[in-house]
Amino acid sequence: MLDREPEELQFLGVVGILAEAIKILRSCVKQLGAITLTLILPLSFAILGHTLVSDPLIHKIERNEDTFEKQAGSPDADRTMALIYSEWTRFLLFQGGYLVFLLAFSLLSTAAVVYTVACIYTGKQITYAKVMSVVPRVWKRLMLTFLWYFLIMIGYNTAVMVTFVVVILTVGVDNTVAFGLCVVVLLAVFLAVHVYISAIWHVASVISVLEDRYGIGAIKKSRDLIKGKRLVAFVLIFFYFVVWAVIQGIFRKKVVHVSGGGGIGSRVGFGVLLVGLLVYVNLIGLLVQSVLYYVCKSYHHQSIDKSALSDHLEEYLGEYVPLKSSNIQMENLDI
Repeated sequence: MLDREPEELQFLGVVGILAEAIKILRSCVKQLGAITLTLILPLSFAILGHTLVSDPLIHKIERNEDTFEKQAGSPDADRTMALIYSEWTRFLLFQGGYLVFLLAFSLLSTAAVVYTVACIYTGKQITYAKVMSVVPRVWKRLMLTFLWYFLIMIGYNTAVMVTFVVVILTVGVDNTVAFGLCVVVLLAVFLAVHVYISAIWHVASVISVLEDRYGIGAIKKSRDLIKGKRLVAFVLIFFYFVVWAVIQGIFRKKVVHVSGGGGIGSRVGFGVLLVGLLVYVNLIGLLVQSVLYYVCKSYHHQSIDKSALSDHLEEYLGEYVPLKSSNIQMENLDI
């Protein structure tokens, strides 16, 4: 994006998009570094630190449930059951607070990075203070888009569960080979569609910041926009999920459960290293998300009027007045 013509972006694949994201990071280290320290670092720390609290709570609940089964019929059973209820309450409250924190900082990080990349693209002067003043205004639009994504995922997961029940009833668990094959196919399809829907949501989040659409409108626009780049989007999102899962798995093994031994020093060292790695992965992921939007626009020969986009970004600094998409997006170009 920094040294390419807009129409050249359409030819970028997975490696090219990752390279552009890294270029943007190198060209705007100061501003992105400040955003990382205030938004992405707390987000990454919460993601990994969550297991330090939740895993011990779950193990404690399981132990008390085993104790309750052994105490069945004894006077101590009621006291143990009360303790289990109390621990479940604490666990659910903790989970609720964690999810709120995760959602808030995830959307705030998205808003900050997308806005920053757009300012770089249009050649606008950008400061950390300016970005942080814009983020609260953009956050509401991102929240509406996320809520629609959440509802879609609930519907999709419900459909998968119903399908799984139908498979059990029709094939039967006794038919081991047929049932196993159906489960493998169902899981593969579930994962593929889940990643695809997530890719649509990621691009829709960028649309919610840079265009006049948000909510279901942004999701519909994103679905149309990634056509022709579905495989690229799928690979990028799938790769991000895999890296994220690997980091969490290592954190559980080396820090939370300390598999294979190790003192407090090694646990802290591994923890700091993995948090730093997740911070970098999350930052690159947000930059990739922004670059993917411009690549998809270029692929469909939709040029972005930098002057109109610049005006659109300036509106966030004052009283926001939504712009018409035609003001931001020029007519399709014949290439």
